[in-house]
Amino acid sequence: MSTHHHALELADESAWFKSSYSDQTGGGCVEVANLIPTHTLVAVRDSKVPQGPALLLHPAAFAALTEHLKTATD
Repeated sequence: MSTHHHALELADESAWFKSSYSDQTGGGCVEVANLIPTHTLVAVRDSKVPQGPALLLHPAAFAALTEHLKTATD
């Protein structure tokens, strides 16, 4: 896991998509981008600050994170 100081340098704006679990009223909003072309990392950013930092995860770590979040919210 690592971070990048400027998310928009990682991927084009069209590559980012909002999590289906994000609050649609402007609350907790998370966006994700598969880093093209290799998809060797997944970038995660706060959708309210798209120019801000992004967390970089390997796909297996991202899958483990999302699985944990699913069970934590059930």
